[in-house]
Parts: sequence; structure tokens; C-alpha cells
Amino acid sequence: MGIIRGRVRPLSEAVHYAITWLEMTSPPAHPVAPTPEPVTLVECANPPSWYFLALYDAVGEDYGWTDQHDAGLTSVETMLARPGLTMHTMIRQGWPQGFFILNPVDTACDIAYLGLVPQAIGRGLGTWLLNVAVATGWTREATKRMTVNTCTLDHPRALALYLDAGFSKVRTEQRTRRGKH
Repeated sequence: MGIIRGRVRPLSEAVHYAITWLEMTSPPAHPVAPTPEPVTLVECANPPSWYFLALYDAVGEDYGWTDQHDAGLTSVETMLARPGLTMHTMIRQGWPQGFFILNPVDTACDIAYLGLVPQAIGRGLGTWLLNVAVATGWTREATKRMTVNTCTLDHPRALALYLDAGFSKVRTEQRTRRGKH
């Protein structure tokens, strides 16, 4: 059994979800608005796997983020060591409240991960963090498009947030997995 959002769900139960891939082919015309609350954004140089996994779990626990644990520690370390990959942590009140990872591949810059801890949701910080991630991705000279994906297991406003930021849907795919969410 797994506990997700306070419910116990059998690990053998089928979970149906949809993944939507999105892209942005030009930088937004608007500058990043000031953050709604005082925060500090820190670029993490060569983050250790434990640090990434701590934030990954804090942000993704309610949304069934398990792929990095399923892949194993060596895979996580390989991902974090990719050339050009950057991790940014949003600090508010002295502790991490969200993060994003940018993964450039050729002329695309992918927002590989982006999210807030539950205590930071509903404050407008997610919109700010996404806009900063997009602006940061477009500062890379080689970037010709930004990409991101989300699924129906993520926060209910995730897709709308990406669309509001200027991303367009590329495709949606239905999937099924067993348990864990």
C-alpha cells in the first residue's frame, strides 16, 4: 500500500493519467514581475544527489513523483552531472520552498523539474518561479525554444500555469501505471 494525499491506495491499483508536452518558441515579451513575497533564488553548483532528492520529495510527494527513485542513485547523479544542467532553489524565510532544473539539449532548454513545497502553494510564488525559469532559459545563447511537460497527476493548475506563461501544447498522451499514486 502507498499513502498519497492522505489516502491509502493499493500498489496494484491502475492509475490513469495524461502527459502533456509543451513548448515556447520565442521569449515572452513581458519582463518577470517582482516576486509577491521576499525570496532568494540560489543557483546550486554541482548539487549532490541527496539535496536534489530532498527537494524532489518535498515538492513531488503529493503528486507521485517517483521516477528518480525508481531510476536509482547512479541515474540521479548522472542527470545532475549533465553539461549545462542547472538547478535553482527558491529560499523563503530561510528554507527551500521550491526549485527548478533547466536541462539544455542542443537548441532547446527543457524545464526538467519545477515545483513548490506544499507550504508555498497559493502565494503566487509558482507563477514567479516559472517566469524566472523561462527567463533564465532564454538567456542561454543557443536557446531557440523552451520545453516542459506536465501530467494530470501534478498540481491541478500546472497545465494552466504553463499555458498562461506562453507555452503551447505540442501533444498529449494517455498512460497507465500501477500504484504509487
